[in-house]
Amino acid sequence: MTLAHKDCVLVIESDENLANQLTCDLQEAGYEPIVAHDANSGFQYCRDRQPALIVVDRMLTGESGLSLCKNLRNAGMRSSVLVLMARDTIDDRVACLEAGADDYFLKPYRSEDFLKLIRLYLKPDVDTSEQLRFGDLILDIATRRAIHNGRTIDLTMKEFELLKYLMEHPREVLTREQILENVWGYDFMGESNVIEVYIRYLRLKIEEEGQKRLIQTVRGVGYVLRES
Repeated sequence: MTLAHKDCVLVIESDENLANQLTCDLQEAGYEPIVAHDANSGFQYCRDRQPALIVVDRMLTGESGLSLCKNLRNAGMRSSVLVLMARDTIDDRVACLEAGADDYFLKPYRSEDFLKLIRLYLKPDVDTSEQLRFGDLILDIATRRAIHNGRTIDLTMKEFELLKYLMEHPREVLTREQILENVWGYDFMGESNVIEVYIRYLRLKIEEEGQKRLIQTVRGVGYVLRES
């Protein structure tokens, strides 16, 4: 598998005009865009090039962007994923995040706002040796990887941010509202199980079979990182 430059951005967009505009803006901003026009070729590019960031339209020709996102996460793809979508309802946000996307960008397309979001996810590497520790669990801030009992664990951006927030508040019960506001930055109204989805992702990666549960559910309230 070939590793791409850290500024490589994969654009998966069926609309040729929008794909060209995205590519042009990314090139002018100093990034290295590559383009796929459908889910199948996008998935193959992800495997071959390992882009630093993936921008995918929710409404692709054929397989949907959210379905592709789920397949990428199931295949172990760690790259951040931004979804382009036309609607901004609660259900749309939740569906996007539950599919494994890190964020979304609303149409109509606006170059300046889009590039601000791209820069947020492709910040230069920070020269830091900072680590968060909780028992045998270590979170390396520079590499955005976790280490548990000597086992290195790859995390997506949102998995990293969620675990970081939990480890910054050990043994403190965090409400669902606190987690949504501090990890996703969204004020969700109504019911959403996006937190449960990502807690499950973290548990599957961190808590091997037979090990003690670290991320515990506090029924009716939220979650807490503490020893069993």
